[in-house]
Amino acid sequence: MDLANPSAKLEPFLLMAKSLKGAAAAKLIQDATSAPGVFVFSELLELPNIQELGKNEQHQKALSLLQLFSYKTYQDYLANKDVLPPLNQAQAIKLKHLSIVSLATHRRILPYSDLQKALDISNVRELEDLIIDAIYLDLLQGKLDQKEEQLEVSYTMGRDLEPGKLEQILASLRDWASTTSAVLSTLDGKINAITADSVAAKLSQQEHERILQANLKEVYEKQKEKSFGGAMATRRFQVGDRENTHMMDVDEPDNKGKNRKASQDAAKPSRKRNKF
Repeated sequence: MDLANPSAKLEPFLLMAKSLKGAAAAKLIQDATSAPGVFVFSELLELPNIQELGKNEQHQKALSLLQLFSYKTYQDYLANKDVLPPLNQAQAIKLKHLSIVSLATHRRILPYSDLQKALDISNVRELEDLIIDAIYLDLLQGKLDQKEEQLEVSYTMGRDLEPGKLEQILASLRDWASTTSAVLSTLDGKINAITADSVAAKLSQQEHERILQANLKEVYEKQKEKSFGGAMATRRFQVGDRENTHMMDVDEPDNKGKNRKASQDAAKPSRKRNKF
């Protein structure tokens, strides 16, 4: 399927439909809804000569069939079998594929039980084969969870829009845009708050570093001043001590001489002469 132009395979039918009316136009609808790879039909449905089929009781069913493939599901077919032409095998499989796409637009997780009911399939293997075919046709992307018995959808093609649903879609888009805007506004507020906190923390850290460096500098200066003052006092003490020592060395000889003389005088014994 051409994802860039999903209606590309419908173009040959569009060219033929412009010149067809009545039974020929009804036959063209049968061919288009059975053709491989054709999954969008809105352009064909909008053609005036195709719309005219609804005014002819004989061909109304053909127009209803085209509407069914445009935006309805297999359950709609089962509910209106009496007013619709019978489906051939190719049409039945295509409509079931399109029904899976419609279900996937509302839910991303599709249990097998819901799919079997919607598609009127009793066999799980048949259901899985149908889903795998839809994935290969690129109608949807996802994976089969056989353990949980569910289809996990990540992408679906778009189907034609049913008349009267445009306003509903626009309202949903406006709600989505409003919700997204509110979420983005909240995120912007949180980001701004985090940025402000980060800036404040950085400024606080810088101020802390400044105060710390100032305190360290002050302690260093005081220690340096104290060390310098102690060294000067020690130097003055040493110089004074050397001066005192020098003075003592100068006076020492006289003192020692006097002391030795006094000692010698004191040591001499008094000698008395005996008289005979």
